[in-house]
Amino acid sequence: MAKLPLLGFVASAVILTGCANMSETQKGTAIGAGIGAAAGGIIGDGRGAAVGAGLGALGGYVWSKHMQDKKAEMERATAGTGVDVVQTPDNRLKLNIPSDISFDTGRADIKPNLRPILDQFANGLRDQPNTEVRIIGHTDSTGSDAINDPLSRQRAASARDYLVSRGVSANRIVTDGRGAREPIADNTSDAGRSRNRRVEIFLGERAAG
Repeated sequence: MAKLPLLGFVASAVILTGCANMSETQKGTAIGAGIGAAAGGIIGDGRGAAVGAGLGALGGYVWSKHMQDKKAEMERATAGTGVDVVQTPDNRLKLNIPSDISFDTGRADIKPNLRPILDQFANGLRDQPNTEVRIIGHTDSTGSDAINDPLSRQRAASARDYLVSRGVSANRIVTDGRGAREPIADNTSDAGRSRNRRVEIFLGERAAG
């Protein structure tokens, strides 16, 4: 029994190391599962480890009625726009917003078509103190990392600043930029590059303490 905490720690460390090339969603799920498995192992038997992994995969987020309502609300607000609205494996709401309504090539200023979507996203969040927002900016492979990395961060920051202007606390928003390192389409075509120029917005609700 004394070996279980150590084994859990090692397993979690391996998972964290393996996250280097994962997407944001994959990282949340893998890290949560690793931590949950370690905690479950300490409970004392194989079933405990399995239960811990299942709970840990939630990443500390809950899918409440508010989150389900928010998903339905965003699906209505983005219908026909090309925005993907999904529930992630770690129970966050994810908006994948393509470039045709978010940012022009080489630019970080928000297009007019994105504003009503962000308005709807911000709606009601002031009354949900347990929610957290993470915004990830992406570029296509045109240009160097020296250009794309700061541009992707600037795009995430532009979305954050807009949400703050609509009443969402800046303290609840984390931003990051991935440059061209996480493409979702082929960068050799115009259509593929357009899909890769995007911003991803995640909304997560923590369990009330």
